[in-house]
Amino acid sequence: MKAILKSGQLILVPENTSEEGAVAAWKGELAGHVLHVHATSGTGVALFDIGAKEVACNEPINIASTVKDAAHAMISNFAAAPFVLDGEEYASVEGFWQGLKFTDAAKRREVAGLVGHAARLAGQEAEYGATVTYAGEEVPVGAWQHWALMERACRAKFEQCHEAREALLSTGARPLMHRMRRDSKSIYHRRRKSGDGHGMTYLVHQPWCG
Repeated sequence: MKAILKSGQLILVPENTSEEGAVAAWKGELAGHVLHVHATSGTGVALFDIGAKEVACNEPINIASTVKDAAHAMISNFAAAPFVLDGEEYASVEGFWQGLKFTDAAKRREVAGLVGHAARLAGQEAEYGATVTYAGEEVPVGAWQHWALMERACRAKFEQCHEAREALLSTGARPLMHRMRRDSKSIYHRRRKSGDGHGMTYLVHQPWCG
C-alpha cells in the first residue's frame, strides 16, 4: 500500500488485488465520514472514524415538510401531529397557526383540523391585521406574545405526539433551522443572512421531551 501525503490530504494507493479489495470496502463503509488524526508516540499516525460528516461536524438540520428524511419532516409545522391546547384539538401546528388569522370561531375550528399545505392554503383566505385574538385576548402580530403562542403549540405537539417527540430527539445535539425564501413578519426569530440572500431561522432545542 502506497501512502501519499499532500497538504491536508492522505492518499492511499493499493498495489495489489488484495489491497484494492480492502480499500474499496473501506471507502464504501466510511464514505462521507470524518476521520480524526491521532499523533501516536512513534513515527506513525492513526486515523479514527468519528462518524458521518453532518453528525461529527454538528451541521444544522433544515426542518421543512419537503425534506427527504421522514423524521425531520415530522418536526415541521406541516406534519400531521395532533395535540390539544387550552382544551381545543388541532391536527397540526400549521392548522393552529393559520387559524389564528380568523375571528370566526367556526372557521378557526375548520382550519384547526387541517395539516400541511391544506392548512397553509386555508390561511391565505385571510390577511393578518394588527392583532390576532386568542383566548379572548388581543395579541399583536409579530410581537413576542404572538411567537409565544407558536411555542406553546410546539411544546404541546412534542409533549403529546409520540412520533413527533421521537423525531425531535433523534436529531441529538445538532442545531435545527428553517430556511425561508423571505422574512416572515409574523415570527419572532433569530435570523442570519445566507450567501444567496435567503433567510434562515435557527431553532433551539428545548427540554420539552424530558
